[in-house]
Amino acid sequence: MNKGQLVEAVAGQLGSRTAAEDAVDAVLDAMVRAVVAGERVQVTGFGTLEKVERAGRYARNPQTGERVRVKKTNVPRFRPGQGFKDLVSGAKKLPKSGPATAKAPKGSLTAGKSAAAAPARKRAAAKRTATATATAAVTTAKRTTAKKATTKKAAAAVKKTAPPAKKTTTARKATAAAKKSATPAKKAATAKKAAPGTAEKAAPAKRATRRTTA
Repeated sequence: MNKGQLVEAVAGQLGSRTAAEDAVDAVLDAMVRAVVAGERVQVTGFGTLEKVERAGRYARNPQTGERVRVKKTNVPRFRPGQGFKDLVSGAKKLPKSGPATAKAPKGSLTAGKSAAAAPARKRAAAKRTATATATAAVTTAKRTTAKKATTKKAAAAVKKTAPPAKKTTTARKATAAAKKSATPAKKAATAKKAAPGTAEKAAPAKRATRRTTA
């Protein structure tokens, strides 16, 4: 059965080929898009369609027999449901009319749990990304603040150690000035000590002169 024959079979139940063609196209499109997006399409009594990752492997070229490396890829996989298996194996008889596969339980075909799961997954992924971004921003801010605090502490330490150096320089200058002022005082004291000796030496000379005159 090809797609045209499938449409004809569906049209026999719906009564309109146009409606059957639109229905088949819509069902196939929805299934393909879901599988490509990584979702699992599960139809009760029919089977499950899903995307599976196939690991890289080595294969042989059927024409040359040469060993070829095959890269890893994603492939669709269909797993038939138990009802479908039972009908094919003959464990169950195919009904003459009505749906061949078992109908889904009532309430299980609500707004599509799988369809609702996709937006939920996207929202969860967006939340994780936003949380990671916010965490990285906070960490960067903390590191920047810590660096600034360390820089301020270092600057304060430098300022505290600078004044003693200035005081030491001032003390040195004061000591040098005191030494310079002390030198003239020493010279003056030396001159005073030398003056009395000179006077004593000069006095006997005057006495000798008076005696000679008499």
